[in-house]
Amino acid sequence: MSKGIFITATGTNIGKTFVTALIIKKLRQNGFNAGYYKAALSGAEWLDGKLVAVDSDYVCRVSRMENEPNSLVSYIYETAVSPHLAAQIEGRPIDMNVLLSDFEKSKSSFDFIAVEGSGGIVCPLRLDDKIIMLTDVIKAFDLDVILVASAALGTINSVVLTVEYAKQYNIVIKGIIINGYEADNFLHIDNKNQIEYLTGIPVITSVSQNADNLEIDVWELASLFREV
Repeated sequence: MSKGIFITATGTNIGKTFVTALIIKKLRQNGFNAGYYKAALSGAEWLDGKLVAVDSDYVCRVSRMENEPNSLVSYIYETAVSPHLAAQIEGRPIDMNVLLSDFEKSKSSFDFIAVEGSGGIVCPLRLDDKIIMLTDVIKAFDLDVILVASAALGTINSVVLTVEYAKQYNIVIKGIIINGYEADNFLHIDNKNQIEYLTGIPVITSVSQNADNLEIDVWELASLFREV
């Protein structure tokens, strides 16, 4: 039986892919068969004549996964906009059945799967005759969540709003990881304290800029994953 966790963030460019890579790296370095999956990626880049899912490519390089990066993402779009709009522009709408099928394949390959979202938790994947939101994917995969947040000014508001939105959909946030954290920065310290106080959710670790390791016990990290 595989175990999974969903990684989302308080918004775009918070460091979700960076933290996801460190999570998988931590597990793999300690002997866990950990892997990666992403439903949809927009903003793919051309490398050596091939359109590459840059997020999964980065995760593979950091965690030393030997998988072909594009095989870990169901829908890859070149247009760097929200996935629902990229899908409309490029004429390839997202199908939930495809996502479920690909996630099943991931479960047959990995014992621990970190599923990375797109943008923040309120991210539309399809808005036409069908509506698919990121929350629909989290619920369909039956996953709990790790929330990646910035250490910077404004993060209290973003974290609390994200947590309250998740509660509306009965989505469980197991822990928060603060990215870009400076241990001697009084604002960052206070942000961490107030986030825990206002949400009741633990900050399981903080990550400094350009960190190459996740400072958390590997068994504590593994315990956040649930059977899927």
